[in-house]
Amino acid sequence: THLATLEEGRPSECVPPASLEANSLKKSSWGVLFTGIVGGTLVAVYAVATPFVTPALRRICLPFVPATTKQIENVVKMLECRRGPLVDIGSGDGRIVIAAAKEGFTAVGYELNPWLVWYSRYRARREGVQASARFYISDLWKVTFSQYSNVVIFGVPQMMAQLEKKLELELQDDARVIACRFPFPHWTPAQVTGEGIDTVWAYDARSFRGGDGRP
Repeated sequence: THLATLEEGRPSECVPPASLEANSLKKSSWGVLFTGIVGGTLVAVYAVATPFVTPALRRICLPFVPATTKQIENVVKMLECRRGPLVDIGSGDGRIVIAAAKEGFTAVGYELNPWLVWYSRYRARREGVQASARFYISDLWKVTFSQYSNVVIFGVPQMMAQLEKKLELELQDDARVIACRFPFPHWTPAQVTGEGIDTVWAYDARSFRGGDGRP
């Protein structure tokens, strides 16, 4: 009888307590939430990173490397006494375009990365030059630069020779091309300023179009 009483008072091992069920549900809910957060984060990172990575997979890429303060100063120096519209090829976060707009130029930036273009537009509004600084999402090889009197390019060595030919065909004789970080391989610069990565080369179209700037 005593043994039967103990058996009756012992909780059944086949039925889990309510607290265990609640803990199980909480763990399940947290697991779903954690999976959703991780998945959403990965999607967001992919969406942001893809425009940066994709250009690097092209045969000729133009990576985003922010211009230094000194580089911007040197570019502005090369634009002294210049007039006419300006274009920055591969405008990145818009620093050159915004600086040129502050100097009185109507400036345009072409950039393949949409995130950088949207950020550039935000910066232009914040700096109060949105009326004279415009940015477009475009591949530089699909843009014609004939309407610009001033061209700024932060290029890479692999693209400079091909860009030479494009600009020779499209620019007017009074145009000036300003190259930062890397010079053009065949043109002779009219002016050079700066040192190291801040070096800037200025080329006048009247010289290189007729072949006078070629060796």
